[in-house]
Formats: sequence, structure tokens, C-alpha cells
Amino acid sequence: MNLMKPRTLIAALMLSLSLPAFALSLDEAKSKGLVGEQSTGYLGVVSNSPSAEVKSLVQDINTQRKALYIEKAKKAGVEPQIMELRTGERLLDRAAPGEYVRTPDGRWVRK
Repeated sequence: MNLMKPRTLIAALMLSLSLPAFALSLDEAKSKGLVGEQSTGYLGVVSNSPSAEVKSLVQDINTQRKALYIEKAKKAGVEPQIMELRTGERLLDRAAPGEYVRTPDGRWVRK
């Protein structure tokens, strides 16, 4: 029984280390047309029926962005919404050809 615990632990560790390799990256999601940039500075889901993985990716990225916008806004002495909009403009401009961006009227278009 003592030999099984280390083996089980090692197997669980190896499995957990290999899981991120299967995770969807932001670049991959953009290139597949699953997500796109918005003028608000946040990612949006392009698909009408996104997978749980896409939803989770967008939520995680947007949470990180929000924290960064708040931090940068404090340093600059402005409201976070200013940082969101300024960054949103830059992200729209920097979107690669073929990636989706959201127009002011709410439509998703390929750049």
C-alpha cells in the first residue's frame, strides 16, 4: 500500500502538468474566430454558443485586464474607464488581419 501512494501522487502530478498543454490560448482563440477585441478594452465572445473553455478564457483574461486597468489608472490619477477605453482603442488597432473586432454598433467583423 505504501508503494501505491507515491505512484498515485506522481501520476496525478504528471497529469496536472500536462493539462495546461490542452488549454486554449488567447492567440489560438483569436485566430479561430472564437473571441475578439472590443473598444471597451475587454475581450468578447464572438460565437453565439461558446464552449465553457472559451467562456473561462475570456473571463480570466478580462479579470486580469481589469486589475491592470485599475492599477494603471491609480498611477496616472484617472478613472479606470479612461484606461479601458484608451487600451481598447489600441487593441482594436493592433488586432491582426483575420481577427474579430467589435464595431461601435455591436457587430463582430473580421479585420
